[in-house]
Amino acid sequence: MNLSKLTIGQIKELARGPAGVNPNFRLALSEDKRTGVREIYIKLLRSENMMACEMKRLAKMFLYEEDLKSRGYYPVAGVDEAGRGPLAGPVVAAAVILPDGALLINLNDSKKLAPAKREILAVRIKEIALTWSVGVSSVEEIFLVNIHQAALKAMRRAVAGLAIKPAHLLVDGFKIDQLAYPQTPIIAGDGLSASIAAASILAKVARDRMMDSFHKLYPQYGFDRHKGYGTAEHLQALSAHGPCPIHRTGYRPVQECLQL
Repeated sequence: MNLSKLTIGQIKELARGPAGVNPNFRLALSEDKRTGVREIYIKLLRSENMMACEMKRLAKMFLYEEDLKSRGYYPVAGVDEAGRGPLAGPVVAAAVILPDGALLINLNDSKKLAPAKREILAVRIKEIALTWSVGVSSVEEIFLVNIHQAALKAMRRAVAGLAIKPAHLLVDGFKIDQLAYPQTPIIAGDGLSASIAAASILAKVARDRMMDSFHKLYPQYGFDRHKGYGTAEHLQALSAHGPCPIHRTGYRPVQECLQL
C-alpha cells in the first residue's frame, strides 16, 4: 500500500476507520518517513495496547460470575447501593444481570468514574442487561430504621424488581438479610465484579438524577452539585437555611442545625 500521495490529514482519517486495523495499512504507516505519519502509527499502537489492557481488566471482572456459572449458578445478579453517607436524600440500590462476556469498556466502581462516563455506561448497561432494577429507601425510612437497614431495604426492593430470578447474588460488602437467594458478599466488590460495578453505576446515576430534581425544589442547598454529601458548601447552606424536608434529621450536622 502506497501512502506517499496522501496528505497527513487524509491518512489520519483513514486511521480512524476500518483501515486502522488493516495489516497492510499498518505496514505502510511504519515504512513512511514523514514525522506526522510516524506519529499516527505510534498513536495507533498505543491505542491498541491500551485496549488490550482494558480487555484483560474487564475479563478479570467476570471471574466471580464465571466461577459461579461453572458451579451451576446462573444467572448471577450484582447488587450495590449509593447514598449511605449524604446528609440529605434517599439511599438507592440497583440489581443487574449481565449477559455472558458483556463488553462494557471502562466499567468500574462508579466512584472512580466521571459523571459523564457514568451516564454513558448507565445507558449501555440498560441496553445490554438481561434485566435490571432500582430500589429506593426514603429519608423517612432512613430515620425510622437507620441507614444500614434502609440500604438493605433498597437492595431487597431492587432484587425483587428483576424480571428474571437470579440463581445467586454478588453483593458489594455484606449479605442482604431476609433474602432466600444464595449470596456472595465481596468487599470493594464494585471494583472487582462486573455485575456489582454495573449495579453501582445504575444506583449512583439514579440517585444523582433524584438529587438534581430535588435541587429544583430546594435550590438554596446546591443539591445538583454535591448530591447531599456534607461538603463545605452544603454545610454552609444548611447553617444559613436550616434543614429542608429531604435532610436526614438523624444525622449529627442536621441535628445540630435543628437545635439552633
